[in-house]
Amino acid sequence: MTGDPLVGPPPASVIPASIIPVSIIVVSRHRPTELSFCLAAIRKQDHPNFELVVVADPATAAGIAVPGAKVVPFDEANISAARNAGLAQAAGEIVAFIDDDAVAEPRWLSRLTAPFEDPEVAATGGFVIGRNGISFQWKASAADRQGRSTPLEVDPAAVTVLAGSPGRAIRTEGTNCAFRRAILAERGGFDPAYRFYLDETDLNMRLAERGLKTAIVPRARVHHGFAASARRRADRTPTDLTEIGASQAVFLRRHAPMEEQAAALDRLRAEQAARAEKLRRRGRIDAAAKAHLLASLDRGIEAGLERPLSALAPVRAAPPAFRRLAGGSGAVRHLCGWSWQARRLRAAAPDAEGAGTTLLILFSPTTLFHRLRFTGTHWEQRGGLFGRSDRADPLFRFWTRKGRCAREASRLDF
Repeated sequence: MTGDPLVGPPPASVIPASIIPVSIIVVSRHRPTELSFCLAAIRKQDHPNFELVVVADPATAAGIAVPGAKVVPFDEANISAARNAGLAQAAGEIVAFIDDDAVAEPRWLSRLTAPFEDPEVAATGGFVIGRNGISFQWKASAADRQGRSTPLEVDPAAVTVLAGSPGRAIRTEGTNCAFRRAILAERGGFDPAYRFYLDETDLNMRLAERGLKTAIVPRARVHHGFAASARRRADRTPTDLTEIGASQAVFLRRHAPMEEQAAALDRLRAEQAARAEKLRRRGRIDAAAKAHLLASLDRGIEAGLERPLSALAPVRAAPPAFRRLAGGSGAVRHLCGWSWQARRLRAAAPDAEGAGTTLLILFSPTTLFHRLRFTGTHWEQRGGLFGRSDRADPLFRFWTRKGRCAREASRLDF
């Protein structure tokens, strides 16, 4: 046996009836390895009409080898300003955003942008899956005028369109969202006063003030790894809270009444102190690191309270010409086999340039939990034949290999 190959065309319902040109914007800073995986997954997108804009530090920008991509060297540690630099180069009617430490499933872009066929939809947001490829980091939520998030219950298999209102925004995550370019540009793009954190929520609040509609698209999924940065380690342990404090202070000044701001900042200090203490008790930081974190938070709050806030000017409306990027064909091939067949099946898994996507599923005769990852050439899921791939599954369930392969292909819905 060399595995159980199954090939299928993309579902017709995935592709929008009218193909809207889309610009994908990726911001990257000193993370060339993570960026390479992100871009490899983008090149497999089944959407037939998109361009790629990459905004990156000069060294990373010089190493990007994606024919036709618009590459924008940018050397400022300000994600809002970097996204605006990408927006200025974007010629698509829709602009989609994904982080450099995330990878998109092959139908992500088609699904994320399909709701824009409704002229009343101004923004869309998809679900975000965590490092194990199974559990969700973010689903759907709303934000209030203090930046606090509340989960929203939506149909996990259908698009839900919701309207914001003054003081209540429908949130989109920066690593998986899209907007009508004209609306985003007219609103001034992202506010550079947010160098990191709450930048997307601020934009959501500005759209909500106009009552604009946001579509939540659960099946438009990206996998997000939380790569290390100047603010956190690879295990998500924070190393600096300056911009968390600064952004929260800016957000309150922008959106909350004066009488609520002091209490909201006190709550932030209490929450971060509790978080730091939990990390200390778990041995992930020591007392000195805890003190450093809380001091950096206070410095950030002070900086945010003093940071100049100005009206946002519209982003220029004449970007360079649209550069269509060749994506994947949309066909999905499934290969299933035993873990001891991994070498042979992996050799057969990579796809030719411009081809579809291969999902390789490797089973062991155990109850091990499953994990899913993008390798840079194909998607690979590993776990026990009788183990969980959905955290709602029982700890043990009997399967034949053929039945389990079909179930996983249906569950993932690539």
